[in-house]
Amino acid sequence: MPDDLYERDILVWSEKQAALLRRLARGEGLNEAVDWDHVIEEVEDVGLSELRGCESLLVRALAHLLKLHAEPQGPTAHWTSETIAFLRGARRRFSPAMRQRIDLEDLYRDAVQEVRPLIRGEEVRVPDSCPYVLDDLLDKSTDVAKLVAKLG
Repeated sequence: MPDDLYERDILVWSEKQAALLRRLARGEGLNEAVDWDHVIEEVEDVGLSELRGCESLLVRALAHLLKLHAEPQGPTAHWTSETIAFLRGARRRFSPAMRQRIDLEDLYRDAVQEVRPLIRGEEVRVPDSCPYVLDDLLDKSTDVAKLVAKLG
C-alpha cells in the first residue's frame, strides 16, 4: 500500500482492507492492492492477543487465589468474586491450541511475584511450584475454596 494509512489510522485501514478482502472473495477485480504484509501481521497478532489475554486473566486469578490464601481475614468476598470473574474470562478466551502454549508454571511465578509484597508475616508460605493444572482453572464447576486449599 503506497500511503501510510496503516500508521496514521489503523481503524480506517482495517475497514478498507476488510472491504477489499470481501470484494476479492466475491471474485471482483480490484483496482487497489490489498496491503498483504500488514494484513498477515494483523491476523497473526489476533491469535497472540487472545493468548496473551487469556494468560493475563489466569495471572489475575492466580494472584487472587494467593491473596485469599495469604490473607484469610482480608476482603475475601471481593477477592473470591474477582477470582470467579477472571477464571470465567479466561475460560471464554481459551481455545484448544492455547493448551500447548500456556506455561502455567511461568504464570504462577508471575502471580507469586506480584503478591509477595502484599503477604504479611513470615508464616505465610506458598508452594514453590504451581499446584494446579490448566483444567483446574478452566473447569466451569471450579470451586474457589478448593483452589485456595490446594495452596496449602
